[in-house]
Amino acid sequence: MGVLFNEKNNTFCLNTKKTSYILKVLNSKHLDHLYWGKKIRSTNLDYVIRRRNWGSFLANTDNEENFMLEMTPQEYPGYGATDLRSPAIELQFEDGTTATDFRYVSHKIYAGKNKLTGLPSTYVEDEKEATTLEIVLKDTLKSVEIILTYTVFEEFDVITRNAKVINTGNEDIKILRALSASVDFNDDDFDMIQLSGAWARERDFIRQPLRSGSQSIESRRGSSSHAQNPFIALARKNTTETNGDIYGFSFVYSGNFLANVEVDMYKNARAQIGINPFDFTWLLNSGESFQTPEAVLVYSGEGMTGMSHIYHNIYGKRLARGEHRDKIRPILINNWEATYFDFNENSIKSIAKEASNLGMELFVLDDGWFGKRNNDDCSLGDWIVNEEKIKGGLEKLAKEVNEMGLQFGLWFEPEMVCPVSDLYEAHPDWCIHIPGRTRSEARMQLILDLSRDDVCDYIIKAVSDVLSSAPISYVKWDMNRNMTEIGSAKLTPERQRELTHRYMLGLYRILEELITKFPHILFESCSGGGGRFDPGMLHYMPQTWTSDNTDSMERLKIQYGTSLVYPNVSMGCHVSAIPNHQVHRMTPLNTRGVVAMSGNFGYELDITKLSNEEKSMIKEQVAVYKEIRETIQFGDYYRLSNPFENNDVAWMFISKDSNEVVVSYVRQRAVPNPRFESLKLVGLEEDATYEIVGEDKVFFGDELMYVGLNVEELTGDYAAKMWVLRKV
Repeated sequence: MGVLFNEKNNTFCLNTKKTSYILKVLNSKHLDHLYWGKKIRSTNLDYVIRRRNWGSFLANTDNEENFMLEMTPQEYPGYGATDLRSPAIELQFEDGTTATDFRYVSHKIYAGKNKLTGLPSTYVEDEKEATTLEIVLKDTLKSVEIILTYTVFEEFDVITRNAKVINTGNEDIKILRALSASVDFNDDDFDMIQLSGAWARERDFIRQPLRSGSQSIESRRGSSSHAQNPFIALARKNTTETNGDIYGFSFVYSGNFLANVEVDMYKNARAQIGINPFDFTWLLNSGESFQTPEAVLVYSGEGMTGMSHIYHNIYGKRLARGEHRDKIRPILINNWEATYFDFNENSIKSIAKEASNLGMELFVLDDGWFGKRNNDDCSLGDWIVNEEKIKGGLEKLAKEVNEMGLQFGLWFEPEMVCPVSDLYEAHPDWCIHIPGRTRSEARMQLILDLSRDDVCDYIIKAVSDVLSSAPISYVKWDMNRNMTEIGSAKLTPERQRELTHRYMLGLYRILEELITKFPHILFESCSGGGGRFDPGMLHYMPQTWTSDNTDSMERLKIQYGTSLVYPNVSMGCHVSAIPNHQVHRMTPLNTRGVVAMSGNFGYELDITKLSNEEKSMIKEQVAVYKEIRETIQFGDYYRLSNPFENNDVAWMFISKDSNEVVVSYVRQRAVPNPRFESLKLVGLEEDATYEIVGEDKVFFGDELMYVGLNVEELTGDYAAKMWVLRKV
């Protein structure tokens, strides 16, 4: 069983197949954190509890000598009693005070996992897959309860956490902070890993030692953002890709978040993740409750690769869902970088026809098909086809594309409105705004107020009408700006700081209704590329456009960082034109193909203008990817060489049945008189025999792992090679 309670010493032990997570109810009824790490047999860890007076400035808890919460590792710490470190919960009461004192009341253990109302979360397909522990804490003076929920996925090696705040008293309270998880470590000997960047440079891999004080990443942008990703990891100093201890904290949410690690004056580290308390309060009336989103906690003793495999598995199988979850994804062509807004039905059909000839499977019509949309200064919100550009409408065009042997997909940006639009003219109060303040535009657009039911209802109907009008099998759902002047015409003054979270609840409601209504449609999330590549969106849309930057050299870094947490099959990766439209680099077509074959493969260029030689190469790329895509999309992924550190970059995939291996290698810059390169593979069966497809070469697994695979001399900058190996 995943959760055991020892009544004798009031200890809970949460066990996955390789992990133990242990907590204890103290005699004072405080909930104490004892251990998280490699699976152990003992649950009697009272000896790790520290009781020592470290200094005269620390206050005694309950006035008991040498009992100080500031020296006690806790499960869900409050503030204002005797722990002055970063709290997980902070409330304000009607008398203006914020001190809380939460103590254990009760618990229950049950098989399976309950859904979080209105929020994305992991799930079970059979209640035997998981065991859930709910612990009730209470502040008796103020009659406030917190239910801490832990779900243990034994075989997936994952523990999830969330908290629910319930106002059982007679007075209203304000939630100032309600994080989803907090873990106290009894040392600070860690490096913190984060995934940070910017538009077109998302999810850089950053690893730095912990220092005294707080180190954090956060978003205040109204979305998880290009700048930061809702994930951190704490890795021991000696942790590598395949060895060492690492602790992952991932947040299933798409809005403002905080991930913080505080190292206190005694060199203890407290790691926390949850909704960002910045510019956030939530009025909790008597009898009401507030549910925090889910945090997914992963420990691996097998390095970063071990952690990644756990996240890939749980997110691919028990976060993403729907009929497309386990299906191979189609090779697509998107017209955006081929035409931008300058197209008509004839130019679209020309690209689709050529795509069909080259073996592609899905055509995606991007921005510009609706309203009066000939540039980006109008018509968002007016989801009616522009028949001046697409004569006969979407149904006619989609059927003609289908007759070419291609599925038909469509781009939307439903969360936005342009000031120049019929929707804005009819409902100027439907956007996020503050009366009297400038309505700052980005990309000539404003954000619709999804905290309003009437706005959500409009979006659901408008999108549904389009999706019902034509044979559409794919939707690219975009979102292209961050929030400013955050205010709602509908919310009362005391609830204005609830808007960013209410927006996310509205978005999740919209997505839930649409994917339920159109289960056959494959939805892909996008936010100016990778600005909302997070677990929250993955629950509704099983893949995400990884970045607007399609340059293959930049994609080496973007895809490397993304792979730390997110499954291969969730990453959209396209071959685009040269010079590249974002960085103007000239990269060989072979290299662009090798790099893009790291996830869901596709193209984004005008293939009608390519030479016969280039078309022949693309046809071959498409054919090769069809042969290996199940291994790439659903196999185990291994990072062999880090693009943030090395000129030569490599990675590999192993199919779930272990019979196929795909190895990719890129040399970013040519080097004069280079050393002989031997690429050592990982994860193979030592005594198995592998044949390199097309080369008539056979190796034992131990040879490939410990001696290596020869990399023949590559010529010029940005050169690449891919090998396919099959077990004999």
